[in-house]
Amino acid sequence: MSATLMLPTWDGELQAWTPSGRPHVPASGRTPTSRTAYAAVHVVADPLSPVDPVQRAALDWDATMAFRHHIWACGLGVAEAMDTAQRGMGLDWPTTRDLIVRTGAEAAAVGGAWCAGVGTDQLPPGPATVDDVVAAWRDQLAVVSAAGAMPVIMASRSLVAAARGPDDYHRAYGKLLAETESPVLLHWLGEPFDPALASYWGHRDVPDAARELLALCRDHERVVAGVKVSVLDAELEVGFRRELPTTVACYTGDDFSFPELIAGDTTGHSDALLGIFDPIATVASAALDLLDAGDVASFRALLEPTVPLSREIFRAPTPHYKVGVVFLGYLCGHQRHFRMVGGLESARSIVHLAAVLRLADAAGLFPDPERAMARMRPLLAAAGIDG
Repeated sequence: MSATLMLPTWDGELQAWTPSGRPHVPASGRTPTSRTAYAAVHVVADPLSPVDPVQRAALDWDATMAFRHHIWACGLGVAEAMDTAQRGMGLDWPTTRDLIVRTGAEAAAVGGAWCAGVGTDQLPPGPATVDDVVAAWRDQLAVVSAAGAMPVIMASRSLVAAARGPDDYHRAYGKLLAETESPVLLHWLGEPFDPALASYWGHRDVPDAARELLALCRDHERVVAGVKVSVLDAELEVGFRRELPTTVACYTGDDFSFPELIAGDTTGHSDALLGIFDPIATVASAALDLLDAGDVASFRALLEPTVPLSREIFRAPTPHYKVGVVFLGYLCGHQRHFRMVGGLESARSIVHLAAVLRLADAAGLFPDPERAMARMRPLLAAAGIDG
């Protein structure tokens, strides 16, 4: 088999490519001590299900659970049923509930750290009230808590539609948090990740939205253990975390600037709850081990090659980043196919996938480059590219 692939480029040409030879970066396998780190994980579709993927989610449960064990073996925590798992993009609530329960059993068996998303996606289509949103959160919170996860209260599209201003957000979250006894994380998923969440917290202006969220954290410091910030604005995140109560952690969801945000500065740092930690789990594990040893320069040096990859995977339209994540799961051998819930694998071009392949190789992600090349060939052939 040829050691060269003909890959498409952004200017419409084909270019010969061979692997760089950069060694695979192995995981340390140790749980980080200086930072809390979760990988928001993807789900593996069942490609042999007779159900059309746009009708209902069908998962390969063995492969889906095996990937969670891979994350735990790297020393990272699992962030379950988040947007990386295609919440709101093909993964329905009944399947999500089953996913949370199954992951809870696996986590208990191995002592794996995990958190899980609490959403409102069981609400029927159409208008909902603020009270409907609170009730939906409450029902999912019970499922997540019973499974043994740290709950992550996710941003709600239904609340965007129901709220008439900041007061409605404070009323909704305040009502839920007032009746919650155990710690929770709050998730601010910005408009780049989900355009339906524009004007969340009652403001289109992001700094104004941040001020509303800070006020909420101060009012409910008793139960808010942390906030995941996913707005792709590193400067805003740094300013936000400096204003948080000392008992409330800031978890970065910034897949563009995560090395600098995790490394931190003299005023503090961000912990991690990242979709990019799914495909780069081994590198992230090794880098965090260096950070634990106080070697910030080596931490940054190991992670820096993953930043161009992450920026490519999370390029606009950012909600389709899941395609690159699952694509790398396939190339790295964590699943035997490149199919996705909802047929989402069709949402990115072969040019994008070729760019992801090049950048993942440059970052040392492939434990077996020959397998990655062999799995890329049929995708290229399907796009009419031979050789």
